[in-house]
Formats: sequence, C-alpha cells, structure tokens
Amino acid sequence: MSQAEFDAYVDEYDAQHAASVRLSGEDPDFFAAYKAQEAARAMAAAGIAPAKVMDFGAGRGNCVPHLQDAFPDAALTALDVSARSLTHCEARAIRPLETVCYDGKTLPFADGTFDLVFTACVFHHIPEEDHIRLLGEIRRTLSPQGRFILFEHNPWNPLTQHAVRTCPFDANAVLISAPEMRRRFRAAGFTDVGLRWTLFFPAILAPLRPLERALGWLPLGAQYRLVAR
Repeated sequence: MSQAEFDAYVDEYDAQHAASVRLSGEDPDFFAAYKAQEAARAMAAAGIAPAKVMDFGAGRGNCVPHLQDAFPDAALTALDVSARSLTHCEARAIRPLETVCYDGKTLPFADGTFDLVFTACVFHHIPEEDHIRLLGEIRRTLSPQGRFILFEHNPWNPLTQHAVRTCPFDANAVLISAPEMRRRFRAAGFTDVGLRWTLFFPAILAPLRPLERALGWLPLGAQYRLVAR
C-alpha cells in the first residue's frame, strides 16, 4: 500500500479492525497491549532496559500507549509512511513521543540509534521484494545489544485467515509464514532469531491463557513473534 492508500484508511481503520477480530471476543486494544507486554517480557529476559524504542509502522498508534506503559523510562519514536496516521499516535500517547514520517525505503536514523525496534503486523503490507532490504535497515539502526521484535499473523491459523479476508484494510495483505520470515531475518544479517507462536485462546477460553507460555512451540497460534539481534 502507498502512503496515499494508508492515509485514506486512517479514519475507518479502528472500526474495520474491530470488526475483523470480533470472533476472538476481544477488541483491538487487547491485542496491542498483549504485544507490548510480550515485548517487555522478551527484553527483560535479555536483561535489557531500552533507552530508545522505535515503533516501526506505528499506524494510528494502537501500540503507542502500551509501549510507553511497558517501557516507562524509554524514549519512543513512532515511524510510519502515513503522516495522517502519525497525528493519531500523538493523540494516543500518554507522554511526549517523537513521530517520524519516512519514505518507506530508508530509515532516517543513525546507526545504532535504538535498543528496541518493535513492529506489529506491518510486514504483510510491505512488498516481499523489499523485506530483506528493510530488515537490513532496521538492523542497522539497532544498538550492539539491541533487539528487533516482530509480530505477524500466522497464515496456518484459520481464524487469522478469516480475520484478514474480512478486513478491507488487509485487502492486499500477503501473509508470511513464521519459518519464511525467520529466513528473511537471517538473510538480512540477524542472529539468534527466536520464534514463538502466540494468541491461542479466544476470550471465551480466557482461563486457559496462562497455558500459552508453554505452547510457544505449537504453530497454531493466531500470530507469531520473532526476537532477533
């Protein structure tokens, strides 16, 4: 999708997103909070307290307040190709943040700028031929001990397939399997690429969610998480 296409969807995105995930019994805010909390757990496990965090493809800022809550001492930068979307990031933030509109090709940051780059369900909107180059750009902006954390839809999950098919915003989405995404990470120079599948239980089965920590090996979750350095 082009910048103009993303701009055109800004006002309808929240309603479209909510409708597409209705079968889960949760709203979009649940999924945004979940991802930020997972990122915080991953960084804590690595022993890293990030000082600078980038939300790559921040969109309307669904994850912005949750990232700021999960990393209260970090400076957050929201990056997107859609200038209109970034105005919503500012509105949703719980404290000041930096917003940067970029050209979709080159990240306008110096090498080693960020301790954490976070992205949530963005790469299925990016042409596949651009993935490795953009992943290399993200790697360039990471500090030596920094981490890149990516969440993506799992194309092997039928409910995920349904959610994507019924969301107008995802009309041109091309879902990527976790093994293929991990291969692209490695092709871009990332090492120690850890993979977990996530989000196994809808709201009606919420009491079973504590089991998810033991199910990360099972490729049936609605989404997956990659953590790399």
